Amino acid sequence: MVDHYVDPVRIPVPGGKIIDEHIGAASTGESKLSVAHMRAPAEWSEPFQTPEFDEFTIVLSGTVIVEHGDGETTEVTAGQSVKTTAGERIRYSTGPDGADYIAVCLPAFTPETVNRDE
Repeated sequence: MVDHYVDPVRIPVPGGKIIDEHIGAASTGESKLSVAHMRAPAEWSEPFQTPEFDEFTIVLSGTVIVEHGDGETTEVTAGQSVKTTAGERIRYSTGPDGADYIAVCLPAFTPETVNRDE
C-alpha cells in the first residue's frame, strides 16, 4: 500500500524559522521517524537541547551550525549532512545566509522529546 502525503503540517517556531513536517507525529501520526523541511533566517539560533532522538540533517543551501555540549562546533554547508545522537546536548543555528535543510529524526520529533533548555 502507498500512502501519499500532499500537505505538510507547519510547526510554529519562534524567531522566524519555518518547519514543514511531511512525515511525523504532528503531520501523519508516525512515531518511528519524522521528516521535515526547515528554513531558517540568517543568524538564527535556538536554545540548547538534549533530544531523545537521533537527527540527520541534509543542508540544501546556506549553513547550519551545530554547537556540541563540549563547546565544539560543526559547520554544515550546502550538499553536506550531519548526524546528532540522542542524549547529546546540542544547539542549532545558521550562518549569515540562513539555511534551507531537511531533518530526519529517529524516532519522530515531538515537543516532549526535544528537551530544550529553558
